[in-house]
Amino acid sequence: MKIELNLLVDKYLVDGCMRCKYGGTPQCKVLDWFEELELLRQIVLETGLKEEIKWGVPVYTINGKNVVNVSALKDSANIGFFKGVLLKDEHKILQQQGNLQSDRLIKFTNIEEIKKLEEVLRAYVLEAIEIEKSGKKVEFKKNPEPMPEELLQALEDDPTFKTAFYALTPGRQRSYNIFISQPKQEKTRSSRVEKCKPKVFEGKGWNER
Repeated sequence: MKIELNLLVDKYLVDGCMRCKYGGTPQCKVLDWFEELELLRQIVLETGLKEEIKWGVPVYTINGKNVVNVSALKDSANIGFFKGVLLKDEHKILQQQGNLQSDRLIKFTNIEEIKKLEEVLRAYVLEAIEIEKSGKKVEFKKNPEPMPEELLQALEDDPTFKTAFYALTPGRQRSYNIFISQPKQEKTRSSRVEKCKPKVFEGKGWNER
């Protein structure tokens, strides 16, 4: 297990998961969830998915298509399903992050929670694989509260950023929408997205210190 944990350290830190000012330091959130993240990783690997590093976190794919990812937030270790909304979720354990339409997340705060659900999680991953193989797509509804295109693109490009953003309260999300939307130039709005990321990963709104 120690070897596997060291591999996970490499995947998160050496491969570039510098998500906030604590990235790569003893205060990094990943350090709090080694055992949980490694167990989630092993469960996923047993289903035959290919492990890749995207956006600095382990992402598991089939035929080049993203199926699930394993990630850490400040308060939990998580397994995320890219098309989670299409899963049956018979055990009612999937969580929606904010207004996120497609992705679904399962959060864990200790290793025992994961052990109790090992078979269930494996079944969920296998179902997600079948959904991806079938070619099913999520039908997206128009967002009633438009977000800046630059922010939307950044969320789609980076599932870890997306997870952290939708874990914020609606008020904190709105603070970023307002801040990013203000400039007229696309380049400036994109720059503001990058400027916001460290605070998002810390769970703060734009105006919080």
